[in-house]
Amino acid sequence: MTTLRLVWTFFRIGVMGEAQYRVNFAIQVFQSLLGLVTALAGLAVVFSYTDSLGGWGPNEVAALVGVYILVGGIIGVVIQPSMEEFIESVREGTLDFTLTKPEEAQLLVSIQDVDIWEGLNILLGLGVLGVALERLGENVGWAQAVAFGVMLLAGAAIVYAFWLILATLSFWFLRIENILVIFQSVYEAGRWPVTIYPGWLRFGLTLIVPVAFAVTVPAEALTGRLDWPTALAAIGLAALLLVVSRVVWRVGLRRYSGASA
Repeated sequence: MTTLRLVWTFFRIGVMGEAQYRVNFAIQVFQSLLGLVTALAGLAVVFSYTDSLGGWGPNEVAALVGVYILVGGIIGVVIQPSMEEFIESVREGTLDFTLTKPEEAQLLVSIQDVDIWEGLNILLGLGVLGVALERLGENVGWAQAVAFGVMLLAGAAIVYAFWLILATLSFWFLRIENILVIFQSVYEAGRWPVTIYPGWLRFGLTLIVPVAFAVTVPAEALTGRLDWPTALAAIGLAALLLVVSRVVWRVGLRRYSGASA
């Protein structure tokens, strides 16, 4: 209950802060719609020349694009802004204010900044998913829906842990933002099925930068393509990265000297 209370508190703070700059909403609407139109236009061009892309049909790839936009929205709402704020606080020594609070510091830095306007991407992603599922029709049942929910949670955990590990490197290195920009660029590859890429790139998108587990695997669950080894691998990787990120966090804290040093 304490965790939910903290999440709700930071969400309210984010809403109040962003409500002062409502022009940001108009900008976010434009950016989100532009991204959606670009993604769907790309699909239209590709499937005007072929009926299948890496074994995926047009409606299945549309569902994948929906997952891509949805997960991107989750990243944009809380993960990315909170991690960027965390990196800045380490550089400036203001992380002291978080560490002295009577709550778990990792939780606080993970939810400290909420960009509510990015939630529009979550809604757009759900909308694209809904249209794709309607076109897929009876091919999607309760088993696929449950598997999708589990894989989406696993993918979100993987992305969060991966971002936290990267952000925690700021305890050792001065400039980390470039690494986060690289991740954002690599994430763009997630709008297409990972099966279309050559083996070396597929390996990188699966195990080095786990975009495949965040986007392709949930889409596979929804379209009935997911097998048990992949599902177990996603859950196992999520658990492993959460543990590793926790260890890296605790080791990094020992190196933090704070503003008083």
